[in-house]
Amino acid sequence: MEVRKIFHFLLIAGMIFLFSCKGDIHETPPNIVWITSEDNSVHYMDLYWNGGAATPHITALAEHGIIFRNAYSNAPVCSVARSTIISGCYAPRIGAQYHRKQKTVPMPDGLKMFPAYLREAGYYTTNNAKEDYNIIKGSDVWDESSGKAHWKNRGEGQPFFHVYNIGTTHESRLHFTREEMERYMPKNPVDTSLILPEHPKTDLFAYTNAFYRDKIMEMDQQLGEVVKELEEEGLMESTFIFYYGDHGGVLPGSKGYLYETGLHVPMVVHIPENYKHLVDFKPGSEVQGFVSFTDLAPTVLRLAGMEIPGGMDGKPFLGKGIKAGAVNERDEAIGYADRFDEKYDMVRSLRKGRYKYIRSYQPFNFDGLWNNYRYIQLAYREWLEQYNIGQLNELQSRFFMTREPEMLFDMETDPYETQDLSGLPEYSSLLLELRSRLRLQLQKMPDLSFYPEDYLIENAMDDPVSFGQQHKKDIINYMDIADLALQPLKEIKEELLGALGSADPWKRYWALIVCSAFQAGDENLVDAARQVAANDPELLNRVRAAEYLGIVGAKDPAPVMTRALYTSQSGTEGLLVLNSIILMIDGPQHYEFSIQPEKMKMEVRENSEVKRRIKYLTGIEQAQNTN
Repeated sequence: MEVRKIFHFLLIAGMIFLFSCKGDIHETPPNIVWITSEDNSVHYMDLYWNGGAATPHITALAEHGIIFRNAYSNAPVCSVARSTIISGCYAPRIGAQYHRKQKTVPMPDGLKMFPAYLREAGYYTTNNAKEDYNIIKGSDVWDESSGKAHWKNRGEGQPFFHVYNIGTTHESRLHFTREEMERYMPKNPVDTSLILPEHPKTDLFAYTNAFYRDKIMEMDQQLGEVVKELEEEGLMESTFIFYYGDHGGVLPGSKGYLYETGLHVPMVVHIPENYKHLVDFKPGSEVQGFVSFTDLAPTVLRLAGMEIPGGMDGKPFLGKGIKAGAVNERDEAIGYADRFDEKYDMVRSLRKGRYKYIRSYQPFNFDGLWNNYRYIQLAYREWLEQYNIGQLNELQSRFFMTREPEMLFDMETDPYETQDLSGLPEYSSLLLELRSRLRLQLQKMPDLSFYPEDYLIENAMDDPVSFGQQHKKDIINYMDIADLALQPLKEIKEELLGALGSADPWKRYWALIVCSAFQAGDENLVDAARQVAANDPELLNRVRAAEYLGIVGAKDPAPVMTRALYTSQSGTEGLLVLNSIILMIDGPQHYEFSIQPEKMKMEVRENSEVKRRIKYLTGIEQAQNTN
């Protein structure tokens, strides 16, 4: 025990010395607490949105703090968002973009999960309790990460960094049954006028909306209990408290999608009196500048008075030397969406000031494509049922229809992204500007998702960053092919045909995806696709070719896709095949398939996400898995 006291005395003395070298002679580093709620966007809290749930404890934090009006998760789902936060890196650059992970990836060379740097500097680091990283965690990250982790276990005088996760608002809380609805009446109003424009105006949606707001109020109470603990221990004047939602959600069409309801999160930061000189914002003010989850790690390190390691993509928005004016000038945020459990897509977004640009690389993968965990929610099922019987208007039906390859929205006049401006001549210059800005960001990463996931697992995931740098030119070439979808077909047909005949399998892969994006049955493209479907050495290319032929009605895709499913020896590859099969079954063509799981290779059949697809295809009741 005496040895431990001596160690902590030396540790704190050393920290004081380090801070004195920086000019902060009278202080040790501040404590920092994160209170994170799951699946919350700004759209359901009265602090941000008219008609939102009352959150008095979160609001109270802002009285001696700041409200961030434009805080963004970079991903609309837990594991990808949290991987972004813990690394300070864009997930598609480091191979952490898929939810749920088929393989964990290492941190980039020379970079640690950011709490490890705090711990090295003498902080007591604790996480209570969710991690959910797609990245391999080192032993140096947390002093404790469990349901019992608490700052109270630190050494005397030791500064601490503590994360407290609140799961009360998680998507799973909306997995109630009809019987449970009869037993519980929400405290918030069950009011159809509060339903989002794209949702059907039904009693079920009104109830779900009110129930979710009740959960937000419960979450606010739990946050208040954590703050009360800090107050009782006399820590408020020495502790920065961050509250934020880990991404948007969870009413239908938010979590898992790059709309504002999936990305735009609440964030409030309490500024402690003893450390207000580290923040250039006045307590009680609002920050209009854009901040993203990539920025959280460098911000905490800056507040702790530490150097920010090279390799992080984010930039600090609080801390010594960070000027309020410069932060308020920030006006960009990037979003990314790839696989969510068993459902594949590839969408990227750029919020630039008042405008939002969304790039759908596989627009035929319509938003409402079956995703088991989403459709446990009764509101999701009702939405689909109403679409199938023709009870929805055009806006409400959009979720189940193919998207445009790119969309543009004015968030000031259209906060729910209902009016796509991309086709209007007066927005053509802006569209080109945002398209170019997003593409440059994806090139800079580079974005690994231009390779299919199973190829990345086999070839890249042991060192994703190095792989990306080594194949950057190839990735840019694939981007070039993908962007052919943004031009008239007649102008790029010859280029597409050339790509379909390329020796590079992934040029053929992207050319086929572009063909499907056009949904046009050009005779020459159809003939080329028939050749690929019959002869391509790459199994996924045969499937993509069959997908295109199926979309344009040129050929029944079932024989090629079924044969590929039974041939595949990779669970992830089989999952990609199944995504195309579900699209062919549930898409507008409604092709018939007869899938016999026993014919699938064991490695495919036993994949956890493949099992979800099999349950759907075979009509077995959906498993209530958590994510």
